[in-house]
Amino acid sequence: MKVAFDHEKYLKIQKEKIEERIKRFDNKLYLEFGGKLFDDLHASRVLPGFKPDAKIELLKEFKGDLEVIFCINANDIEKNKIRADYGISYEQDLLRLIEKMQKLNILISGVAINMYTGQKGVEKLTKALKKKNITSYLFEPIVGYPNDIEKIFSKEGFGKNPYIKTTKKLVVITAPGPNSGKLATCLSQIYHENKNGIRAGYAKYETFPVWNLGLLHPVNVAYEAATADLGDINMIDPFHMQEYNIEAVNYNRDISTFPILKNMLNEVMGENIYNSPTDMGVNMIKSCIINDEVAKEAGCQEVIRRYYSAVCDMKKGACSQEVVDRICALMTKLNLNKEDRSIVKPAIKAEKSKKTNVVAIKLKDGKVITGKETKLLSASSAMLINTLKELAGIPDEKYLLSPEVLKGIFKTKQKISYRKNYYLNIQEVLIALSICSRESKSVEKAMEQLQKLNELEAHSSYIVTSEENNVMKNLGIRLTCEPKFDN
Repeated sequence: MKVAFDHEKYLKIQKEKIEERIKRFDNKLYLEFGGKLFDDLHASRVLPGFKPDAKIELLKEFKGDLEVIFCINANDIEKNKIRADYGISYEQDLLRLIEKMQKLNILISGVAINMYTGQKGVEKLTKALKKKNITSYLFEPIVGYPNDIEKIFSKEGFGKNPYIKTTKKLVVITAPGPNSGKLATCLSQIYHENKNGIRAGYAKYETFPVWNLGLLHPVNVAYEAATADLGDINMIDPFHMQEYNIEAVNYNRDISTFPILKNMLNEVMGENIYNSPTDMGVNMIKSCIINDEVAKEAGCQEVIRRYYSAVCDMKKGACSQEVVDRICALMTKLNLNKEDRSIVKPAIKAEKSKKTNVVAIKLKDGKVITGKETKLLSASSAMLINTLKELAGIPDEKYLLSPEVLKGIFKTKQKISYRKNYYLNIQEVLIALSICSRESKSVEKAMEQLQKLNELEAHSSYIVTSEENNVMKNLGIRLTCEPKFDN
């Protein structure tokens, strides 16, 4: 795989940038941290060489100078809001992130539960947090936020909020999802710090959009495609242009709210700190891109993947036409079409030839392997078996799972299923292979190839089930699907 990003350089200069920002204040910085702390697969796709856990590696560099405050919206707890990427609730993801950080010995100061108005589900979360020795803090809505500056910065505003005691010079404010109240929590903390005589500061860390890449650079366009459902639009920061006569890319929400945020920061800090939303950021991504052409191609491919994801979601009723139209417009800006994803045509061609559902995957050497649906195997399962055999150098005519084994599993499944024709899915085949690997050297060799599936591109001629999709995600396979249901 061609590399576009220098991971080690990134850890070094990004840390230096944050340390530089800390020193601008009284050695105390509240850093609003956007995006995923763990498993940032979007960043690793559009910047080959960027490690999915780069952000957490960065935070570990601060060692004893770091603590973390998590935020969550009480309304999201009450509604049991689900993360589309993981299929778990924000509450569950919060507990998952806390557990991961505790294993890394990263100090967690507490959890800010914002917009609290007595939601019943909050009590359950506070009890779960207490078992993990994490203190939760309830933040009620502030009437007039964010426009009534005078009231916000008074005893009736931030003054009535609880203060989360912090002792480290870098306090990261993060959340399991958007609209969790990270900014309000930062400002509330800074208000209390300043009341206590500590000139704490604020900064923002967002991986995308990259402020000093072009507006139409595919890496930035890929971010816009990824957030099409949120309505994020990349824009030239007018405040930055006016102040410095330099083009900088930001997005509409930060630009539209900056005048209000600027007033609030000036009020709490007692001086003008930032002249533009771009000024607030500490993003050093561009300085670590070592092959811009590779990054551009990776960004283009991500836009096309996002297109297929959106059209399939629309087919399932989980996405609007408006979202699809936004991504189509972005593809037009980059002069892309869906066939520019090279694995698409082989999958469609194989479907027409075999007259059944097909999944195709491209190996790192460019060879395409396909799997077709049969009475015993789903197309994804067949693709997996054929790919493992190819990677292990096992002849095509040799069975990994004998027909007798498959039929035995199939008969058992038929007994407990209401469906008459129920093939074995990819998860069931993996379990069967794992069991058989104890007795068969060939199967054992095939299973050793699983790690080679990571970052391979695949395309399905139909919408695979969520269960199979999740398995392929876990294997690192980058799957897209045609917007057609499995008949």
